[in-house]
Amino acid sequence: MERIFLGNTGIEVSRLCFGSLTITSFQANLSIKEGAELIKYAYLKGVNFLDTAELYDNYDYIKEALKGIDRNDFVIATKCYAYDKKTAEKSLNEALKELNTDYIDMFLLHEQESIHTLRGHYEAIEYFSQAKKEGKIRAFGMSTHRVEGVLGAIEFDEIDVIHPIINKLGIGIQDGNIEDMLKAIEKAHNAGKGIYGMKPLGGGHLIKDAEKAFNFVRNIPYVDAVAIGMQSKDEIDANVNLMNEGYIPEEVKRKIDKKKRRLIVSYYCIGCGNCVRTCKNNGISIVDGKAVPNDNCIFCGYCAQSCPEFCIKVI
Repeated sequence: MERIFLGNTGIEVSRLCFGSLTITSFQANLSIKEGAELIKYAYLKGVNFLDTAELYDNYDYIKEALKGIDRNDFVIATKCYAYDKKTAEKSLNEALKELNTDYIDMFLLHEQESIHTLRGHYEAIEYFSQAKKEGKIRAFGMSTHRVEGVLGAIEFDEIDVIHPIINKLGIGIQDGNIEDMLKAIEKAHNAGKGIYGMKPLGGGHLIKDAEKAFNFVRNIPYVDAVAIGMQSKDEIDANVNLMNEGYIPEEVKRKIDKKKRRLIVSYYCIGCGNCVRTCKNNGISIVDGKAVPNDNCIFCGYCAQSCPEFCIKVI
């Protein structure tokens, strides 16, 4: 697995990043032992970079995996919604304790919208900048689903790393299109920011065109690394081969296709009903304000494609 320095951070990462939300109760609901084994398996395949967040509630998985991994060779990026010194300090201390580590490689503010959001959270930014000086974190950054978030981050010298949404159709970009995002990311890269993209398959919407979708992001010269969710050894093998060679071996495809599919509704679903209106099989309903699959669901994925907020995934 090729490694690359993430912007000007001096942190060397595999170009493939293990997106760890998928192993949690939000999706695959693996046991801590099962999830830790997958993290270690990916590491043996060359993936030394993992993305998590306080919201994912999966520090236990990572702590267990670290028992079999060289911590000095493993890069952990986590995220939180801190907005001032108190909440930032709480999030950092919790991460250090729960991961049983002396430092976090990258700490990001989660889902920043624009320069105005960042200014409003500047007290947290100041805290993380001081934590960096003290060696508690190695780099500071932010994640965003917005073009204005990327452009805003460029204006802050304190921000080392940007984690933007990026896929060939621009699915999930909340304030522009793919061309706008590409221009913003290129500008951020030229300013020395480390860039690792999220949702190269559009939150699962592009899974039927996975190779072309992944290669679109893989071949962007100003995207250093790509984070993608992985919840089985077969998916790890597929994504490692995608990053290394640009394709998924046929035998791996067959294994993944045989997997029993499930429909997952995220906790933040607001029951807008787009999925119900889209489904031609009466396979999903709104119950108590939230989407719920029923016995007619054939896991075709059209409901997921209709959801603008990634509330629904077929895994």
